[in-house]
Amino acid sequence: MSIQLSTTHSHDFASHNHKGEKRTFYVLLLTVVTMIAEITAGTIFGSMALLADGWHMGTHAAAFCITLFAYRYAKKHSNDDRFSFGTGKVSVLGGYTSAIALGIVALLMIVESVHRLFNPQAIQFNESILVAFIGLTVNVASMFLLNDHHHHDHGHSHGHEHGNGHHHEHHHDHNLRAAYLHVLADALTSVLAIVALLFGKFYGWNWLDPMMGIVGALVISKWTIGLVLQTSPVLLDENIAQDYREKICDKLSPFAEVKDIHVWKISGHHHSAAITIESACDKSTEEYKQMLSEFDKIHHLTLEVHYDKSIKS
Repeated sequence: MSIQLSTTHSHDFASHNHKGEKRTFYVLLLTVVTMIAEITAGTIFGSMALLADGWHMGTHAAAFCITLFAYRYAKKHSNDDRFSFGTGKVSVLGGYTSAIALGIVALLMIVESVHRLFNPQAIQFNESILVAFIGLTVNVASMFLLNDHHHHDHGHSHGHEHGNGHHHEHHHDHNLRAAYLHVLADALTSVLAIVALLFGKFYGWNWLDPMMGIVGALVISKWTIGLVLQTSPVLLDENIAQDYREKICDKLSPFAEVKDIHVWKISGHHHSAAITIESACDKSTEEYKQMLSEFDKIHHLTLEVHYDKSIKS
């Protein structure tokens, strides 16, 4: 005989970060205004550093649009039964897509920097430095806007209760983290541009400008790889660590034999588990579920029990 746990409940495991969405919109507005200013100034004053930084901010503006789209799509379709576990992965997908955009920016920065290294451009330093400082100020303001809620978001316990009746782990918003990394990348390139312009003005080290661009691109590439490594396992339904699965098996082993077990993320911070066991005792499915209640990473549990008296408990 086989018993399948079946209950009626919501399968929406998305956490809608309303503050993150609102702040990202403000950062988008700041970024677009600064982008226009830098591109205009770079064209007028002949500063390739400013021009490159302006277009660089333009790519980040596009990434913020991805972030906002992910927030609003997830909220709009939160109760859509086409999504088996809600829209929790939309935020993760937004973070992954932004990471790819960040990687493309880094690649373009390297190409542009190498080009400028071999083809130096005449720069009106005073005007370029002034605009670069304005850009940095905007970036720092944007970082404070996103970073405040980014840390707050990791500092509170997520109060969602499901399946085993426990409160669960903290909220990790990959979408917001991606937006924050884009702003951080902007701030870094602004700082490097200012340093390069200052040394170019006072010491004539024009070669430092493209070298700083290469350094900035390498740092951004490191952030990109880190964000991809965080988001891709969620999108690919990667199994939870082997030792966690072994602990579940050990908990059940005195009473049943685990025939199949899968524990994977269904959003940035919720896990689902599908477990099939063969039992030789008369414990009910509900009793087995209670035994697993200590594993508080599991938010949605599907437990299938096959009773076989030939197994010795």
